[in-house]
Amino acid sequence: MKKVGTHLVVEAWQAPATLLNDPERIRRALIDAIDAGEATLIDLCVHQFSPHGVTATATLAESHIAIHTWPEYGYFAADFFFCGAGKPKVAAEVLRNALQAQKVDVQEIDRGIPADEPALQLAI
Repeated sequence: MKKVGTHLVVEAWQAPATLLNDPERIRRALIDAIDAGEATLIDLCVHQFSPHGVTATATLAESHIAIHTWPEYGYFAADFFFCGAGKPKVAAEVLRNALQAQKVDVQEIDRGIPADEPALQLAI
């Protein structure tokens, strides 16, 4: 495989509902995770749901981070997709610590082109 990126799929439990329902806390946690993961922020969108829950997406030069929270369950799900440079595992750990999740499951997926896939050369 010609690896082009790393995708972390994160599930986290036993996080305080007050943190998971705080859009400014989520915003700050993502900015800190991006900095620690040595990524470059392009755009950040944070949305508060009613009656509770937050969704946030960070568009990065390296790809993206997305998080969705369920405060009523003490649960959040996040994706960290980094192409090339950056440290997605470090970014994920910063987010976990910021939101004080007690249990976390991380699946790591290498993203890329299979070795048997014919190379496509585009004339650009």
